[in-house]
Amino acid sequence: MQDYIERLARANEWTIEEAINQLKQQYDGYHFAWPSPDLFNPFSLLNAFNAKRIENYWFASGTPTYLIEMMRRFDTLPSDISCMEAMSSEFDAPTEGMQSIIPLLYQSGYVTIKGYDRDAQLYTLDLPNGEVRIGLMKSLLPQYAPKVSGRGMTMAAKMSLALRKDDIDGGLSLLQAYLLTVPYCDNANSEGHYQQMLYIIFSLLGQFRGLDVEVHTPTGRVDMVLRTNQALYLFELKLNMSAQAAMDQIDLKDYASKFALSGLPIVKVGINFDPERRTIGDWKTENA
Repeated sequence: MQDYIERLARANEWTIEEAINQLKQQYDGYHFAWPSPDLFNPFSLLNAFNAKRIENYWFASGTPTYLIEMMRRFDTLPSDISCMEAMSSEFDAPTEGMQSIIPLLYQSGYVTIKGYDRDAQLYTLDLPNGEVRIGLMKSLLPQYAPKVSGRGMTMAAKMSLALRKDDIDGGLSLLQAYLLTVPYCDNANSEGHYQQMLYIIFSLLGQFRGLDVEVHTPTGRVDMVLRTNQALYLFELKLNMSAQAAMDQIDLKDYASKFALSGLPIVKVGINFDPERRTIGDWKTENA
């Protein structure tokens, strides 16, 4: 496919290596056995070559309304989809009468095999690539920020630029202003609602190195950990309290010590959400 890759690279003013990396990040990463070479989504790959653009071709071919309904039925949170563990009999089971969301996610291509523990006979399932991650999170955003998902994508793009400049305060200021535009949501009075909303928004930000929620440490659990090329951010979230209370918990439980060998500067972020205004009340950031 060298000729097609060269056409794509010329059209977008990329080097050949940049074009291949873009294709891999967006469409590669499927595995249907372990071990297995990475497999591209052929539908998206061929459409990208034809249009000479990187777009969400496969995800745009259908809407995941049924998937979202099933996630609600099985109480599956957006963050639950990352790094699922399952026996082969579970993710390969018939979707009729399924007992969990895993068969639907796997067989429809939203998750794929990413690892296997031979001793435990456990497979690790995760989102395969950027196309699925961005497309799925865009579809889930209206569940947490109804009727303004288009504006939410614009805000996420601006937040991405801020975080690439290591400007966490600027990014949170954008998020605060955005949330003021979000209509009332029934679940907006719970800390978990805001945690999942942040997870979706951060997942939309772009090519960051890692995003995890409820990360265990020897003394407790960090609400959210975001890794960028510039820093590692530790988020503690509070509802109707104060950013200082969130920061005090980070310090009291010494969350930063678990990540001391990450090789990145550590930034502690305490956020307090105001349930009446349904936005960020205040936040506080400190270098660890």
